[in-house]
Amino acid sequence: MQIGSKIKALRLTKGLTQEELGERTDLSKGYISQLERDLNSPSIETLFSLLEVLGSTPKEFFDDEAPEQKVVYTEEDQSTYTDEDKKYEIQWLIPTSNEKEMEPIFLTLAASGEFKQFEPSLSETFIYVVKGRIRLILGKEQYIASEGNAVYFDAAAHHQIVNAHDDETKILLVATDSYL
Repeated sequence: MQIGSKIKALRLTKGLTQEELGERTDLSKGYISQLERDLNSPSIETLFSLLEVLGSTPKEFFDDEAPEQKVVYTEEDQSTYTDEDKKYEIQWLIPTSNEKEMEPIFLTLAASGEFKQFEPSLSETFIYVVKGRIRLILGKEQYIASEGNAVYFDAAAHHQIVNAHDDETKILLVATDSYL
């Protein structure tokens, strides 16, 4: 068994750097690096400490069977939020999407509705306009996308999505990182 590669996989899944994992376990970045390359073996106490921070139990860690992957998500898996002013409704299509690299949502904008303004980030965003028309405000630029159009942008500037249609607009939005 390659303990180091399993530790590294768990660390990457949690989005931690070697330094961050070291800080949370009182271990040095160099020691974490050696563990991950199987140049050093942790004591049982150190391994248990690492697993606790990485959100794994010893049984899960040493179990060679891969957990069953959920592939199909039904409406019962999804959750919806409507903002208090009823300007938009978000439908989270995957319940664990905030733990994934992509976060897909279905967004409904009321007539004259707008989605909150976002700060610049390292996210990439894809939008498909299912119904209606949107105005994307990206930094100092503005873009219009109509039904059937696709939009793709780096979120390196302030950005906001506004309904540019006199009726309800529906979009599929997929963003990387922690966009929402």
